[in-house]
Amino acid sequence: MPEKIKVANPVVELDGDEMTRIIWKFIKDKLILPYIDVDIKYYDLGVEYRDETNDQVTVEAANAIRQYGVGIKCATITPDEARVKEFNLKQMWKSPNGTIRNILDGTVFREPIVCKNVPRLVPNWTAPICIGRHAFGDQYRATDFVTKGKGKLTIKFEGEDGNVIEHEVYNFKGDGVALAMYNTDESIKGFARSCFNTALQKKWPLYLSTKNTILKKYDGRFKDIFEDIYQTEFKTKFDEAGITYEHRLIDDMVASALKWHGDFVWACKNYDGDVQSDTVAQGFGSLGLMTSTLVTPDGKTMEAEAAHGTVTRHYREHQKGRPTSTNPIASIFAWTRGLEFRGKLDNNQELIDFCHALEAVCIETVESGKMTKDLAITIKPKVEHGTDYLYTEEFLDELDKNLKKKLGK
Repeated sequence: MPEKIKVANPVVELDGDEMTRIIWKFIKDKLILPYIDVDIKYYDLGVEYRDETNDQVTVEAANAIRQYGVGIKCATITPDEARVKEFNLKQMWKSPNGTIRNILDGTVFREPIVCKNVPRLVPNWTAPICIGRHAFGDQYRATDFVTKGKGKLTIKFEGEDGNVIEHEVYNFKGDGVALAMYNTDESIKGFARSCFNTALQKKWPLYLSTKNTILKKYDGRFKDIFEDIYQTEFKTKFDEAGITYEHRLIDDMVASALKWHGDFVWACKNYDGDVQSDTVAQGFGSLGLMTSTLVTPDGKTMEAEAAHGTVTRHYREHQKGRPTSTNPIASIFAWTRGLEFRGKLDNNQELIDFCHALEAVCIETVESGKMTKDLAITIKPKVEHGTDYLYTEEFLDELDKNLKKKLGK
């Protein structure tokens, strides 16, 4: 085989759990390392090793991503009570994704992988829509409680300088519920810069959606901060790239997104992003065809992963020695999106071209009619192995064969 593509700087690999861990190894050994000479800083984020290290391995991995600029992550288990019992864990460890996100202070972007023959619930979505979710504050860090009987609800801010802001919220005539939530300028600014940088990288327009007509101060703050950062830091760059930025009301944005064909970045507040990323995934036809990237505000660090779980059901079958048909495409795109970012940081066009070639092979293979069962059943309800779909290893072998062909190996 001809010379491998030399990569000047390291990438951080974060290994995962169950079926995705098995597929991950195949991808790395068959589709990546035969073609690329890269220094990989390896961290085992399998749930047993996280438990063994009291989750320090997750912190170390996140710091390594910060140091080297690129992380490539396999899907991992976030343990619940059943998993604590299953693996005899010391405690119910937090989501590794949450830990990494907090250390890197980034925004998560979800984007579908579009295959022409996978039916879309929204037929005119012919190009990807990239959802940026502000994963901080709002409902997810709110204080909510049940109120009993008659009474007055107030909200109060006491400044360190002695400044007090107090509002009467509601006079209850009977039982009810209350909610107080918050956000910070610092976090909104980081979110804005991550979104502007991602739109620039993709050369797609950016839209921010809020309900500032109702939440004039709260959502208005998002609108104002985005506008200020756009005008002072990004407008010239956007003009040069031939792209635009616009704020829209969330209801108008949802209606517009359904009519448009794609190729735009949509900046969503926390709850909106939670909802819209799943709506977009389903609208494009498959939750298994979603990429997920975490981008820092300065646009200089990225962690890429598959936007799905560890496919436990298939892993149980695999443990019994039965064949599975697990879709590896989102995991492959974690490698390609991470390595492509490395290529952009290092100005390594050969590496970027390889990533584009591997992504094209995945899509072309599916569009040629060779795919895993999850995709086959979106096309027709009753499917047979061999005729309509391939087992995991067969599909990966097909990708391997087609990649060699595309690269002329």
